[in-house]
Amino acid sequence: MTGKAFFVTGTDTGVGKTVVAARLMHALRGTGRQVLAMKPVAAGCEATPEGLRNEDVEILRAAGSFPIERQLMNPYAFEPAIAPHLAAAQAGVEIDFALLESRLASMRQRADIVVVEGAGGWYAPLSATTTMANLAEVLDLPVVLVVGLRLGCLNHALLTAEAIVRSGLPFRGWIANVIDPHMTQREGNLATLTARLPCPLLGIVPYVCDTAATAPVEVRFELAPLLQ
Repeated sequence: MTGKAFFVTGTDTGVGKTVVAARLMHALRGTGRQVLAMKPVAAGCEATPEGLRNEDVEILRAAGSFPIERQLMNPYAFEPAIAPHLAAAQAGVEIDFALLESRLASMRQRADIVVVEGAGGWYAPLSATTTMANLAEVLDLPVVLVVGLRLGCLNHALLTAEAIVRSGLPFRGWIANVIDPHMTQREGNLATLTARLPCPLLGIVPYVCDTAATAPVEVRFELAPLLQ
């Protein structure tokens, strides 16, 4: 079995990629499919007696159909909460795309769908010469864009979408995540993005407070573009 996989990116850091990816995983599991997540690179990890632990990795791991080895789903974990390329350089580590390809291939043998979540935005650096976009290109994955609904999201979303299209990767859709409950003209911004982004809106994730970020919330996703 070789399962499908797609790459979840965001318009910026802090737009809720992990929470959206986890909710999307639950929706995909609801179709009867085995679903796992991969977080190739995670910065901002906590040192524990069992090793480094990252909150995003734990959320994604818990959302999977079954437990998966952390080292498989998250090959690169760094303690400082800084940009991935800076964390890697500080640790004296070079992020090996071939290793990430191999780990993803292994996970695709175990699941029907693997959700691969990037770190930061589309062009977040991974080294002096590579970015998250380069990783998505090497992995050759369709892309899903998470747009955090807040002031400034239109520019960020349209620029990121333009870059994704330029990469040549399939742009399967975008998901709106309400991160500012007091955003003015939220519906107007949604309408603008729906009209201008070159892919379908897959769902709208409502606002939840930080302490309930992974609590059950009714989200209706349009999954057909991901399952084709």
